[in-house]
Amino acid sequence: MIFDTHAHYSDQRFDGDRHSLLMSMEENGIGNIVETGAGIKSTKDAVNLSEEYSFIYAAVGIHPYETENIKEEDMEWLKSLALREKVVAIGEIGLDYHYAVPSRQVQKKWFIRQLEIAKETELPVIIHSRDAAEDTLDIIKTFYPANTGETYGVVHCFSYSPEIAKIYINMGFYLGIGGVLTFKNGKKLAEVVSQIPLERLVLETDAPYLTPEPKRNERNSSLNLKYVVEKTAEIKGITQQEVIDITEKNARKLYRL
Repeated sequence: MIFDTHAHYSDQRFDGDRHSLLMSMEENGIGNIVETGAGIKSTKDAVNLSEEYSFIYAAVGIHPYETENIKEEDMEWLKSLALREKVVAIGEIGLDYHYAVPSRQVQKKWFIRQLEIAKETELPVIIHSRDAAEDTLDIIKTFYPANTGETYGVVHCFSYSPEIAKIYINMGFYLGIGGVLTFKNGKKLAEVVSQIPLERLVLETDAPYLTPEPKRNERNSSLNLKYVVEKTAEIKGITQQEVIDITEKNARKLYRL
């Protein structure tokens, strides 16, 4: 079964049909989903969804764009949620320099604090990094040594070079591969997929965002991961079932399930 390692079904775009859509997953080959927090409200919603649906797990965290008004009390709250049975990761957390706010210093402060919580709770991390390759890597290196054989997390929606990809997998990280792989301008990601062993890749949607071709202008859902599977199989020269089986195994190892 396909394992969607990163989605946002608490998003308002699913308000009209959330339950019926989620209940259709199994019959369409989707086995598990990790609902990922990206702020205070979405983290609460992620935990609630995980407790309502047996096949959904939750990640709790504050996205870099949501760090402007965060306080230490929020971190203690996150830490308390991390102890719940169906919470499998701290995330999504990281750095995003695409816009000027929040400031880089604010983003770094709360990124580091959430990495500390991941260490304290012994949970893997879901890393968000956009236009911030060097700073993200520098911070992560202070927490996670290379070549230990341990699994520490996933770099969500991986968007950097094969060279950076290899650094991350040597540090015990998986790479999240989604709809961008099917885009005409997704050649860099295709190069990463071709060079990195399938055993270090996991599938993700980031639903409702990053819908793959041929559904690109529609709302994304886990049902569209079949297009990412198809493209990955094509690049790797293997069957789609092999892609599904290996990435599911990877996801279970990543989230310690």
